[in-house]
Amino acid sequence: MWRRSAVSRFSSRISLSSSSSSSPNPRLIPWSRELCAVNSFSQPPISSESAAKLAISGDVSNPNRVLTSGAVAATSRIAAAAGLGHHYARCYWELSKARLSMLVVATSGTGYILGTGNAAVDLAGLCYTCAGTMMVSASANSLNQIFEISNDAKMKRTMKRPLPSGRISVPHAVAWATIAGTSGACLLASKTNMMAAGLASANLVLYAFVYTPLKQIHPINTWVGAVVGAIPPLLGWAAASGEISWNSMILPAALYFWQIPHFMALAHLCRNDYAAGGYKMLSLFDPTGKRIAAVALRNCFYMVPLGFIAYDWGLTSSWFCLESTLLTMGIAATAFSFYRHGTMEKARKMFHASLLFLPVFMSGLLIHRVYDDNQQPLLEVASLPNSALDEVKPQRRKKRAAQAPVAYASAAPFPFLPAPSFYSP
Repeated sequence: MWRRSAVSRFSSRISLSSSSSSSPNPRLIPWSRELCAVNSFSQPPISSESAAKLAISGDVSNPNRVLTSGAVAATSRIAAAAGLGHHYARCYWELSKARLSMLVVATSGTGYILGTGNAAVDLAGLCYTCAGTMMVSASANSLNQIFEISNDAKMKRTMKRPLPSGRISVPHAVAWATIAGTSGACLLASKTNMMAAGLASANLVLYAFVYTPLKQIHPINTWVGAVVGAIPPLLGWAAASGEISWNSMILPAALYFWQIPHFMALAHLCRNDYAAGGYKMLSLFDPTGKRIAAVALRNCFYMVPLGFIAYDWGLTSSWFCLESTLLTMGIAATAFSFYRHGTMEKARKMFHASLLFLPVFMSGLLIHRVYDDNQQPLLEVASLPNSALDEVKPQRRKKRAAQAPVAYASAAPFPFLPAPSFYSP
């Protein structure tokens, strides 16, 4: 007789119990079908002639037949285990919103490099920061999907996610989110500093327990979500330098203002899905799209001064002023076009422009950054566990004296633009 593997017997029981029940469990049936699919792939049907050749009860004196049947059974178990592992790996990938989490990691890594100042980038510290950020982001995204199972099941864009489709159970997803979040925070605390770990933990709470339920209550959720997206570069800066200074606010400010046109375009493109899911987005109260286009355009203009401020505070060279202004006016042009026409095509163009804006802006910051350590920290870690930071800080050199962040406000032609310097300090 053909001896089935433990996974095959277990999946068969699940299939039989689910088919005989009058009210099948939607969380259980897809999982059992996945296992059955794995077993059917790993254990192909055999003919009666092959079964006779592989039977070990007829002639136990032939050791080759025994070895052959054992090898086939072991191969079947390995294939079933590999299929099950691939299934859960795919579920974890989707629960974590891996592509979104990698974008968060990119902003955190950029903040880390900017925070090193004139010191050489600590590659180990950068890797620890990126890994910890990835884990915490994966946990936050998983918790978001756990809380929104019923909403995601109503939306075409999200109904095939692991939880609404029943490919993974809720307790399993909760365990995954808990382990990922705890591991990420502990990694940041042990390998960088407590400030970075605290920012990561606070951001997880803000995203999962404030922003997520607020999506079903009030359109202000978009602005709360923008705060969540602005924290990762601040986390990276704190992990590298152990402090939060005025210069560390440039990239978070850009991310905050950038997210408004990005999500306004997305909310307009997916307005029917959001309405079906029960989310309170601003686009649902704006049939023409004029209001959300105006909000997007206004926040695009808020990003214009950031290049000048980055130069004035000694973070970048003067070239970044020109490049960031041209880049910001480009996304503002798509927002203005959306404001004038209000069509789906114009909203899609603004969305694509926002996808291009962020990597180019961050690349410009890294290319044109200058090394300035003459700044007063707003917050500072008393003692850093990473002793390398204490060793490299005295080696930082000054290139340009940073000015007070608001000293030019009364002299500037506009309150948000830096005034020209008429003297040399």
